[in-house]
Formats: sequence, structure tokens, C-alpha cells
Amino acid sequence: MATLRMLPVALLTCLLVGGRCSGQRAGPVPLVMWHGMGDSCCNPGSMGYIKKIVENKIPGIYVLSLEIGNNPVEDVENSYFMNVNKQVTLVCDKLAKDPHLQGGYNSMGFSQGGQFLRAVAQRCPSPPMFNFISIGAQHQGVFGFPRCPGEKSRICDWLRKMLDFGVYTKVIQERLVQAEYWHDPVKEEEYRKNSIFLADINQEKGINETYKKNLMALKKFVMVKFLNDTMVDPPASEWFGYYRSGQAKETIPLQESSLYKEDQLGLQQMDKAGKLVFLSVAGDHLSFSEEWFYTNIIPFLH
Repeated sequence: MATLRMLPVALLTCLLVGGRCSGQRAGPVPLVMWHGMGDSCCNPGSMGYIKKIVENKIPGIYVLSLEIGNNPVEDVENSYFMNVNKQVTLVCDKLAKDPHLQGGYNSMGFSQGGQFLRAVAQRCPSPPMFNFISIGAQHQGVFGFPRCPGEKSRICDWLRKMLDFGVYTKVIQERLVQAEYWHDPVKEEEYRKNSIFLADINQEKGINETYKKNLMALKKFVMVKFLNDTMVDPPASEWFGYYRSGQAKETIPLQESSLYKEDQLGLQQMDKAGKLVFLSVAGDHLSFSEEWFYTNIIPFLH
């Protein structure tokens, strides 16, 4: 007991409750992953595979592949039909309650799961996110779905009909996931006014200083762009670029956007501090080799 009395109070408390002491971690940094449209948390050909190779490369790592719903079927359905803001709230609550994550975690979002995890970083700073990796995410939204997953499925046909019907109507915004990050460059004012998700996290409805502060707290923000992407329109969105306002032909990079020049989200400061990392893959959407993943992504997970 004499030895215990000599320990700092905070460290003694940490040891007695069996928790992790600040600045100390037993094992690798945990990883949280969020899948894309039409996928599920545990698909053996996609997210289940990624989880497996990460665990093989980083022994002892805790990997949480997010399931939105009570089973894989609901998870897939919710990737189309559950309000994104509700999904983000559910995930924030889940992360806050997970004992494995209380010391912080890295995150990796695939396709639309990337912008959803960015919303988590901006809205829910506890537990802290360290490195954020977005793989094929659409940070400035999309203006088309050239190749919807399951091209022959009725869901894809219905999705296009609803987007054509009235993407910025309240009923579509609240019930169709893809509408919530649909960004019409020809109708910017309508987009900013009615988009219930993307316009909010991109500071286009007003500046939320908390969003900016929380995003800037990241150690690294890694963006992966697929150079031959046939699903995301435009692919520039994967690096936070987009169509020049007023038309849908010419794209501009992040650095030429008002979001960057006016530093509304802190991206300019993060860029100058070396926190933004831009990676590219010469392939179609979410197509990369295991070797590429090991070389380019695994280093950010240690």
C-alpha cells in the first residue's frame, strides 16, 4: 500500500478501476469501418474481407464494422432508405458505448460510408477519432449514378425515379439516402436550402465552428480517389473537388473551391499542416489490390 500511495491520484484511479490510462494503450489502435451503398457490414467479399486482412496484418486489433440494423439484410436496406442523420446519431451512440473505443480509434469509410464517418468526426468528438481514411467517398456529393450497384435490380430503377421525381423535396430527402448527398451544381441555391445532410456537414447552411474544430482535431484525413471510377459522378468529389458552380462539365479541385479558400471547414489549415493526404488508384470504384492496400492504407492504421 505504501507504493500505491506514492502513485499520482489519476494513475491510481485508472489502475483501480481497470481502465486505460490516458496516453497509454494496450495493443493496436482500434478501427471502425462503414460500408457503402448496397453493401453490409460483414459481406465476406467486401467488408468481411477487409476486416480479415486488417486483422492479419495488425494482430490483436479490434475492428468494428458497422451494421446499421439488426441483421445484414436490414443493413443493406438502410444503406438506401434510412435517414443519414439518424444513422450518424445511432453510430455516435454505439461508439460512445463501446468500451474498446474509449481511448480513441481510427476510421475507414468506403464510398458513401466515407462522408458518413466524416459526419461522425464533425459531430461526435468523443471518443476521439485519430486517422480518418475515406476510400472512394463523395465529400462534395454526386450528380448522377452511372453504375448503380446491382444495375438490374428494381432498387436502382426506383432510386433513379425518385431522384428524378424531386430530389430536394422533403419526403425524398428524409427517406432516400442518396438524395441526402445529391449536389446539383446547376441549382446550388435549391441544394443549399433543402439538402438535409451534405449541405450541413459542408458548412453550406452556415458556419458551425464545432464542426470545424472537431475535423481539425484529426491527425490525418486520407482521401482515396479512383482514377477510372464509373460509379461516382464526378470522381473529383472523392478528393473534395466538384463541378464548377452553374454547370456540370468542368470540375475544380478542392484548393480552388470557396470551402477551401475561405477555410470554412478547416481544410486549408489541415492541408498546410500536412494532415490531408491525397491517394489515387488506377481502377474502377473500390477496385484495388491487396498489395496496394497493404502499402498505402495499413501504415495509417498503426
